[in-house]
Amino acid sequence: MSVPHPESIDGRAAGSANERGRGVSWKALVVGALVCGPLLWALVRGLSMDPHHMDAPLVTKPAPDFALHRLSDGEMVTLKSLRGKPLLLNFWSTWCIPCRQEHPVMVRAAQMLGDWVQFVGIVYQDRNEAVEAWLDRYGGRAYPTLIDINAKAAIAYGVYGVPETYFIDSQGVIQSKFVGPLDFPTLQQHVANLH
Repeated sequence: MSVPHPESIDGRAAGSANERGRGVSWKALVVGALVCGPLLWALVRGLSMDPHHMDAPLVTKPAPDFALHRLSDGEMVTLKSLRGKPLLLNFWSTWCIPCRQEHPVMVRAAQMLGDWVQFVGIVYQDRNEAVEAWLDRYGGRAYPTLIDINAKAAIAYGVYGVPETYFIDSQGVIQSKFVGPLDFPTLQQHVANLH
């Protein structure tokens, strides 16, 4: 004796199960599109953005003043004392790998462009001994290094991570900001925009 197939018993029941199956698939597709669509849009938008660009609310505003000790002699340096000539202000740290990559560019640029713009490094979240050893190892004391012990200057400038570089005109107004390690042509372009 053979057991009858469910479709032969009630064709309608089999049809409704198939219809329910199609309905679930359609609902799953809609839910999937609603969930995945925004995620896909965010991914595509994120991939198309320049990783070196971050909103910088201080651009076109006066640069925040600071009073930091110079590594070489412990003398206090303020932003006001640097006024009168455009300024490149570079936040960096010894533990920052991209800073190591950027350092030779900064040294070369300071040597080549020092007549047009002042270069100042601000070391962020670091110790004097580590900075001295780092500069001895990687060379280049072509410009002053200031120590931001409590990160007050970094906070005032809105530093998100290092390296970050601010380009300040001779009037003390921030004209641009660059996030990440600078290459020489990009650095030159930002300096040219200060004049």
